Amino acid sequence: MKARQLISTFCFTLVLLVGCAPTTQQLDLPTDTYEDLTSFFEAWRQFRAPAEVDGVPDFSPEAIARQWNDLSAWKAAHESFDIESWPVSEQVDWHLVRAELNGLQFDHEVLRPWERDPAYYTYFYPSPTDVPSREGPMIEGSLEVYYYDYPLSDEDTEHIEAGLKMMPDLYAAAHGFLTGNAQELWLKGIVSIREQSGALNDYAERMNGERPGIAQAAREASAASEDFADWLETEAPSKNGPSGVGKDNITWALRNIHYIPLTWEEEVLLVKRELARAHSALRLEENRNRALPELDRIANADDYDRRLNAAVDQYMDFLEEEEIVPLKDYMEQALRNRIGSFTPPGEDGLRGFFSEIGYRDEIAMRTHQYHWIDLARMRDEPHSSLIRNTPSWYNIYDGRAEGMATGMEEMMMHAGLFDDRPQGRELVWILLAQRAARALGGLYQHANMMTLEEAARFADKWTPRGYLPWDGSTIQHEQHFYLRQPAYGTSYVIGKIEVEKLLAERARQLGDDFTLYQFMDDLNSAGIIPVSLINWEMNGDDSEIKALMGH
Repeated sequence: MKARQLISTFCFTLVLLVGCAPTTQQLDLPTDTYEDLTSFFEAWRQFRAPAEVDGVPDFSPEAIARQWNDLSAWKAAHESFDIESWPVSEQVDWHLVRAELNGLQFDHEVLRPWERDPAYYTYFYPSPTDVPSREGPMIEGSLEVYYYDYPLSDEDTEHIEAGLKMMPDLYAAAHGFLTGNAQELWLKGIVSIREQSGALNDYAERMNGERPGIAQAAREASAASEDFADWLETEAPSKNGPSGVGKDNITWALRNIHYIPLTWEEEVLLVKRELARAHSALRLEENRNRALPELDRIANADDYDRRLNAAVDQYMDFLEEEEIVPLKDYMEQALRNRIGSFTPPGEDGLRGFFSEIGYRDEIAMRTHQYHWIDLARMRDEPHSSLIRNTPSWYNIYDGRAEGMATGMEEMMMHAGLFDDRPQGRELVWILLAQRAARALGGLYQHANMMTLEEAARFADKWTPRGYLPWDGSTIQHEQHFYLRQPAYGTSYVIGKIEVEKLLAERARQLGDDFTLYQFMDDLNSAGIIPVSLINWEMNGDDSEIKALMGH
């Protein structure tokens, strides 16, 4: 089994064992030492998994009420740790656990995905994610079939087949769980469930010869998924409520789950500034390049393979020669594994926003794929802290993961990567404009100032060159996801700003002793955690953390 699949199996096992999870009455864990915190974290992860009835996750009002009632005891026990004398690195881990406790509180008090969000019941995921755990609210133990080793072992076959066979019962039960009135979450959730149905059929075809039992279970799960989508369709006309969580709730989530010391209003201001900066910088680049011919898109599979592999070589050479980051054996392979294959354009002549960038300049998206270097590091150089090396729930890592990947685009441009690719610089600014535009749309959606369609049209309007049509799958999926997971849509831009701020403070402290090479190594070594916590650990600056804690 691969490392990611081990995590999936671990989560699935916790679901099976949840009947033994400590409750309010049983919770009597020591809270004295860092080792106690690690044990607390392991027990907490077991607790937060959903209860089960006959092997099916139980999101009934009774089960949800039990978990909510027990949560207060977990929070009280966590608060009872006296951490002031601990090393900063250990105090940081305490805060990571706190963020997860707050994430579950937010689920109960605000998001309630089991009742408001049909896409929460997507259980089958055929493709990898480029961040530590699947983005957005999801049922713990969901099937991430990409991460298994194929051909499957008997043990893995049994695990996958059991999950697939459970899905029809999950969807039968979900009729009683989904009682919310969030109109846009409901309507877009239908799309997500139907996409899952198609993915299950594709997987059945793939596994038909190798594991016919899995193939049959996948077909039955697909049929159940389609029936569930049909039921959602029949219920949709009765849904007319808002889907956004409101400005105050966004601010609470930013500060208490994601450890970002900003409010909704402050994020709007910062993202607006980045959007204007991206557009003005783009126009200056275009003026400088006005005599150059328009960039051609990669036209065939041979050119694609040649140019994408050459881009990995060039990027890795640049990182080494310019002493950007210590190179590790896994880095090049992590990037090469994500090259993919040539895709012809669709009927509209487009391939999707990121392909429109990558097919014009193959280097640009290599920088953003720092994501895959991050994940390879988690696998090959795991952090000594179990808490940090276990992917956080509630996308607590998003500012560091998405912010770093987005930040690498512009940072590498300033470092000289695009010096001989002047029009590639234009694409970097288009990338930033797109991220800022969709971030603002997400913020406005949650403030209930825009519908999902209006947010998509806004992103289309403010993304240059028509690369992001509002009715295309890219922006439709993104705005739906940001509506499901508050704070994620802004993490690309705000996280980038947080990383830039971290770099600036480190350079100010070290003066002439600062090197980018050491900074990047220290940043990577901290793990994929909120940047404010990295700042405390790296720079000794706990002012943001004290502010977040109300001190």
